[in-house]
Amino acid sequence: MRFEGSAHYVATPDLLLAVNAAIRLQRPLLLKGEPGTGKTMLAEEVARALDLPLLQWHIKSTTKAQHGLYEYDAVSRLRDSQLGDDRVRDIRNYIVKGVLWEAFASERPVALLIDEIDKADIEFPNDLLRELDRMEFHCHETRETIRARHRPLVFITSNNEKELPDAFLRRCFFHYIRFPDPATMRRIVEVHFPGLREELVAAALKVFFDVRQLPGLKKRPSTSELLDWLKLLAAEDIAPQQLAAGEGQIAVPPLVGALLKNEHDLVLLEKLVFMNQRNR
Repeated sequence: MRFEGSAHYVATPDLLLAVNAAIRLQRPLLLKGEPGTGKTMLAEEVARALDLPLLQWHIKSTTKAQHGLYEYDAVSRLRDSQLGDDRVRDIRNYIVKGVLWEAFASERPVALLIDEIDKADIEFPNDLLRELDRMEFHCHETRETIRARHRPLVFITSNNEKELPDAFLRRCFFHYIRFPDPATMRRIVEVHFPGLREELVAAALKVFFDVRQLPGLKKRPSTSELLDWLKLLAAEDIAPQQLAAGEGQIAVPPLVGALLKNEHDLVLLEKLVFMNQRNR
């Protein structure tokens, strides 16, 4: 298998190299980068391009590694025993298979996305070490060992909310997705909005990168915010001239709520605009 890119995803050469290195090494690809840089979408596009089913495991703060293997539904078994249900004779009826079990048992190779692993507690990655390394685990209730028929192509994303253990990192191929530069961002916009007016795109990108460079922002707008903003600008038929603030000037752009997502950043922008106007 080799990933050569996708018509729906703009992958830089270093990202293509990272994906194919993980495939060659048969190691999980650990993706970091600020939110909105396309970490989750990459797994979807690689799976589509390589014709692999994609299994997704979205991690929450309460997620345990055991959830990805299986869960034993003892409550249902107790209820069925009280009702005299014959299903209680076979404990397999109460084993709820997790995403890892499904990936290991698949008759064809699959892609597996473990999304936002840093949301779970610090023990979560360590608890997955053996399973991801050996591609097997033991089900104590049924006394069987589940071994992967095919090694899945594993993508793991992290937003750097907490550090991951060194032992876990050693078993991954790591890639940091840098925020797109203006030229790459223009290509991304073209993929999502082909045929959008060039003047509007140019004006919007200038405003977007100017806003991202404002000092003191709590959350800089990401690619997903830019795409939402462009969609609104096109829908409202905003003229490129309405986005231009003039050389060395700052203005609050139309529909700014698509770019800035908290009151601190909005107030900061308004203060900078006021100071800029007062100093003219």
